[in-house]
Amino acid sequence: MTRDKIYASPNQVTPGHPLVFNDKRCNGCNRCVEVCLMDVFIPNPKKGRPPIMVYPDECWYDGCCVMECPRPGAITMNHPLMQRVRFKRKATGEHFHI
Repeated sequence: MTRDKIYASPNQVTPGHPLVFNDKRCNGCNRCVEVCLMDVFIPNPKKGRPPIMVYPDECWYDGCCVMECPRPGAITMNHPLMQRVRFKRKATGEHFHI
């Protein structure tokens, strides 16, 4: 029986990056892979590395991966430009982001 290597590469349909991993904070526990409702990740074959996002266009931006991450700051949600909400107070010009 021969063991062929299998390679996984991200699906590059659009330039969207719904999640940004901090390599210094992420320890590769793959908790985000387990809780993702849309199965957009696969575990990284290299131990201790962030998961590989195979289907970025399928992300629902629900944030369960960010909330369930045991290491705060390891994953950051990167909402699309059209979903980013900003308010400006007319009197002071102060900006508020959601």
